[in-house]
Amino acid sequence: MYKVIGGDQKEYGPVDADQIRLWIADGRLAAQSRAQAEGSTDWKPLAEFPEFADALGAAPQAVPTPAPEPFQARIGVAASLGGRESALLALNGPATALKVTAILGIVWMVLNLVFNALTLVGVDFGFRQGGPPGWPSVAAPAGGGVGVLVNLIGIVVGVVILNGVAKMRALQNYPFAFATGILAMLPCVSPCCLLGLPFGIWALVVLGKPEIKSQFS
Repeated sequence: MYKVIGGDQKEYGPVDADQIRLWIADGRLAAQSRAQAEGSTDWKPLAEFPEFADALGAAPQAVPTPAPEPFQARIGVAASLGGRESALLALNGPATALKVTAILGIVWMVLNLVFNALTLVGVDFGFRQGGPPGWPSVAAPAGGGVGVLVNLIGIVVGVVILNGVAKMRALQNYPFAFATGILAMLPCVSPCCLLGLPFGIWALVVLGKPEIKSQFS
């Protein structure tokens, strides 16, 4: 009679030799499976039992399993994945806020661009009635021209911020991502004017953390 340790590392038996041969044929036991003969205290591989040599020789060879990676290597990979996921999670808030602000800013600048362009060509919207004599004819074209320039700059800045947000979310080009936070803080140039200030500060605080910066490629 014998006791054996199965592939699940549980002890089975006592069982007779015929049962062990059947388990070998079924692939449930192999040459390296450990067994203990009745009356013995030693656990030995089945390959060391002469009575099972014929069964082991007829059994299909087990497919060798790859050796496990060193423990430290697995820890390093897990830490790397965890650090990247943590960085993405930390940047999600400020990146989303900057993206929404940039989109709103672009829409606002486009609407103002249309208004200022029409004002520049002489369309009178009646917003300056009651002002000083000559105000609409002099100030409106000047304001329209300056307004068009400011609006174009605002649209470009909004697009740049959207690209910077994409880099943040991809953990790429850290200098560009950091510059995006600074750009969002510039008053009356960044999208939605001062609305970008707190979100830009938020992004810079997160990007300034060493564990976040280290995840950028």
